[in-house]
Amino acid sequence: MVKLKLLIGGSSSFFFHLKAFSNKLNELGVETKLVFDADYRDGFPSRNIKNWFQTKKKFNKLIDEFKPDAIFIDRQRHFGIAALEAKIPLFVLLRGHYWSELYWYKKTIYKPFHKRIALWGWNNIAQRIFRDATLILPICEYLEKITNERVPDQATDVFFEGINASHWYQVEGMNLKHPCVGLIQNSNWWGKTSEMLILKKVLEKMPDVNFYWAGGGPLQDRILSELNAYENFHFLGRLEYPDKVREFFSEIDVYALVTGMDLAPLSLKEAQLMRKPVIATNVGGNPEMMIDGKTGFLVEKGNHEQLIEKIRLLLEDKKLAKDMGDSGHKFIDDTFNLEVVAKKFIKIASSYLK
Repeated sequence: MVKLKLLIGGSSSFFFHLKAFSNKLNELGVETKLVFDADYRDGFPSRNIKNWFQTKKKFNKLIDEFKPDAIFIDRQRHFGIAALEAKIPLFVLLRGHYWSELYWYKKTIYKPFHKRIALWGWNNIAQRIFRDATLILPICEYLEKITNERVPDQATDVFFEGINASHWYQVEGMNLKHPCVGLIQNSNWWGKTSEMLILKKVLEKMPDVNFYWAGGGPLQDRILSELNAYENFHFLGRLEYPDKVREFFSEIDVYALVTGMDLAPLSLKEAQLMRKPVIATNVGGNPEMMIDGKTGFLVEKGNHEQLIEKIRLLLEDKKLAKDMGDSGHKFIDDTFNLEVVAKKFIKIASSYLK
């Protein structure tokens, strides 16, 4: 096995999980250094212009001092370009359906001219990274197929994101009205978020059930303008991670992921580790993150009647809900165990660094 020194450049939104990944790699003999990517390399179209000129020297100093064998990134930004320019092997964790997100950003929140220019800049960076990286690591099999279609000449390997089961345990829950269904999801692009509007019919036909949405994003007001009309719908905003999220999961009866597209949503894994029965829209990588009929239920996109049926079943059949929750905990801990995932990365990286 190659003795590996790995530099990890991460985004702020995913730093908590990258730290757990980095620590596990350390335990397995890999020397790692985890940094916030924009602190060490930035540029157009970032709005922090002062950073553009200061970070190049910081990146070069970082490389000179740490001397990494490879660099691992979780998003397509200037840090990845700097790795390519330094001719250091680059592993790219692809966490989102980049091409679908780009399409919806163009149609919605990036319509103004100045935002179109920024999107053009970010896309140029992403395309170069996709083209020249050592390896792209899509987070589910569904995304690997998409990546192979979009970047046919690039090497890929499915890399499930690991999760630490010890972080997800029962605590004193929030003060919520029961029976209740919890949703944790952001509203960043319409192709994903618009599916939440089927909840109008669910809320109308299930007035005795409370629905709590935790999350937010640029499209939240568009959703809230339609769902806030229902007394059994409650918006909690963003929850402090992981403590408040843990309290939320501890209290809800059922977790539902109502989405037009998702790949490997952490909330779906976290809910199962918290022994909650789950319901998810049958799209993207969701079927890979649960076992339909054993840890929860998949429902077809746009089918509010099926969603109502499965929610009611889980709320009424307590034994089924408990059994599914227990099965979900075992499935996630077995499949996405952080040590298993870290060992797979070491094996993958070693094969490319011989």
